[in-house]
Amino acid sequence: MIDLRQLDDLARRLSALVPPGLREGREELQQNFKAVLQSGLGKLDLVTREEFDVQRAVLLRTREKLEALQRQVEQLEARLAGQGDTPDHKH
Repeated sequence: MIDLRQLDDLARRLSALVPPGLREGREELQQNFKAVLQSGLGKLDLVTREEFDVQRAVLLRTREKLEALQRQVEQLEARLAGQGDTPDHKH
């Protein structure tokens, strides 16, 4: 969901950039800016900050698990390589 306060602020800023001669309809212009921004942002594939934070936490846990598995694989490979050095080991 788009934060409407930020959208209002952006619309106000845009209307402030309009040349003084065109500012009579400033309120209407600001509403038009807001509508256009809302429509354009609504079409984008955006996620909320909450969704982003949840996915970030999931990614962090996944990364930690992957690193632990990588360490385990390295330990197992080292153990297997050590077994390969013994004369009793057959290929």
